[in-house]
Amino acid sequence: MRCSSRLARRILLGLLALAVLAGCGAPVAPELPDVSTTLPVATASAGSSDSIQVYFTTPTNSNRGGIDERLAAAIDAARLTVDVAIYDLNLWSIRDALLAAHRRGVQVRVVAESDNLERAEFQELIQAGIPVLGDRREGLMHHKFVVIDGYEVWTGSMNFTIGSAYRGNNNLLQIQSTRLAENYTHEFEEMFVLDLFGDASVREDTPNPAVSLNGVQIENYFSPDDETEARIVELINQAQESVYFLTFSFTSNPIGAAVVLAHERGVEVAGVMETTQSDNSGSELELFREAGIDVRLDGIAGDMHHKVIIIDGEVVITGSYNFSRAASETNDENVLIIYSPALAELYLEELVRVMLAAGE
Repeated sequence: MRCSSRLARRILLGLLALAVLAGCGAPVAPELPDVSTTLPVATASAGSSDSIQVYFTTPTNSNRGGIDERLAAAIDAARLTVDVAIYDLNLWSIRDALLAAHRRGVQVRVVAESDNLERAEFQELIQAGIPVLGDRREGLMHHKFVVIDGYEVWTGSMNFTIGSAYRGNNNLLQIQSTRLAENYTHEFEEMFVLDLFGDASVREDTPNPAVSLNGVQIENYFSPDDETEARIVELINQAQESVYFLTFSFTSNPIGAAVVLAHERGVEVAGVMETTQSDNSGSELELFREAGIDVRLDGIAGDMHHKVIIIDGEVVITGSYNFSRAASETNDENVLIIYSPALAELYLEELVRVMLAAGE
């Protein structure tokens, strides 16, 4: 399948680098390290600093040393509160950090997908006296976020599981911002305090839907409250140069149609989809292939679990939100739209890594 021009150059450089590593022989799959980069930004509060930091998982056979340990260390540093909304949990690093925080007097609260509450790790939290609330409904409580001390937000595509942290492709963002933390706390308390999940909480009441961190603009959406799908379509329709995507599930007809229209008007479009989801009913894969879009199936045994769109090398859309009808209408989801060429470059590097693993 023909690879688009800008992306082709990136992939060619990657293949050349692999050839050098292999002694100028045939390219071999690299041992890629965990990737993290900090983008310093100023806080509105005097005398302190905020940052955006992104981590990417590396599929491996190990169960230790992954990006989950960064999050565990942040929980270990919590002084007052830790609010956790997680789809699933079997990482001992996160379990142990939450238990330790609870023991030292930090207020720990958890919201989870009810279908996973029988996990031993959830049960250990409950037995220790940590309040854990399941959603108790058909739609998914699909969030993966943590709010620490009303100041620090961790979110992204990574479930707090061994499979997600060590076998699949995922991204995890750490953002220090009281205004963004206020949004996520508000969403958490809709579920934990008001017992409102999914379409029961459809109301556009995010306290700070747009946040500026020293020139880095961030839009924050919660689904199904905030017309997230329509905003993603709008941004793709505004694309001038490129639309790249990494997605576990892609069944949203409106987003799929916008991607095809972008391709037809000359925007460079390419992406990778998770193999196990590609033949699901409603998958956009064949639509994309029929349109001549360079879309590939992932090349790892674990899940290619990202939910990422990169537009014009400047805008990153990421979060828990698969590009699906369920994410739009029934699941509890969160999305960040971040306007930062520096951050977009890091996600483009991840795109190339995933495309190299996927091959043609």
